[in-house]
Amino acid sequence: MENGCLLNFLRQRSRTLPESWLLSMCQDVCEGMDYLEGHSFIHRDLAARNCLVSEHNVVKVSDFGMTRYVLDNQYTSSIGAKFPVKWSPPEVLHYSKYSSKSDIWSYGVVMWEIFSEGRTPFENRSNVDVVTDITRGIRLYRPQRASQPLYAIMYRCWHECLHVDPERRAQCSELLEHPLFTQDSFHIRYHFVLDTLDAGTP
Repeated sequence: MENGCLLNFLRQRSRTLPESWLLSMCQDVCEGMDYLEGHSFIHRDLAARNCLVSEHNVVKVSDFGMTRYVLDNQYTSSIGAKFPVKWSPPEVLHYSKYSSKSDIWSYGVVMWEIFSEGRTPFENRSNVDVVTDITRGIRLYRPQRASQPLYAIMYRCWHECLHVDPERRAQCSELLEHPLFTQDSFHIRYHFVLDTLDAGTP
């Protein structure tokens, strides 16, 4: 797409995008993942690097190389298969079990990437360290640009699913009804684009 991958887009425009626009990007990704879940697909590799930004700065989920169609909302990968550790929940780290709930975990990490403007999750931590941290209940910190209510949404995506009620982890359809996502953020973003073009900013 015209503006390339979301990760580079965020890094190149660090500190220039208003929070309302960042929130709209989160909403775009959530809508895409809700569509996939509604059609029985598990993405398994959701990350900012695997999302694209259109000419009008709408974010689209892409890179479906690891995506699987499932009938019972579960998929277990073969032993030794590679996966993105820093975007993965405990049930994937330990048992290679994927579902729409594991995609939700990854979505929370994408929200974190967006509001940290392209930082790497668990920066300077090895994959082995990240597995240990996640197993111990350690989660990503609140990005500076994310409000506490917004961070609470991210955190809901990172609830443990194996040993407690799996429904505690959020669903995309549920998040899309959250008051933060039902604001008129599209029009805020649209007018920001017009103002930027009028000012001659590239």
